[in-house]
Amino acid sequence: MNQELIAQIIFILSLIGMVIIVFWKIPVLVTLSSEFPSQKESLILSFKNKIKKINPFQGFSYEVFLQKLLSRIRILTLKTENKTFNLLQKLREQTQKKKLENDNYWEEVKKSTNNNDKDSSPPA
Repeated sequence: MNQELIAQIIFILSLIGMVIIVFWKIPVLVTLSSEFPSQKESLILSFKNKIKKINPFQGFSYEVFLQKLLSRIRILTLKTENKTFNLLQKLREQTQKKKLENDNYWEEVKKSTNNNDKDSSPPA
């Protein structure tokens, strides 16, 4: 019940907000309709002229693009190489710690067997 009420309140407030925005923008929308040319051809021609003026590929060099691309690939490979090196180093440290723990284990086993042998030997 509460969720439905909250959803309805949000919906109503959203509609009120949209109506307010439309009423504020009606004068701007009225002036825009008179500024656009009525013919599609003139609109297309004006769009083509604007694109020619902007010319997004002006000064575009494939060599510079290739240099940037290769440098980014190099940086990416260096980052991955560094990450793998760090992971490998951590793994080596972990295996070294385990190796040391295993060495202590066998020494403890030897000591315990020696103690058991001494305890179980008959008194002389």
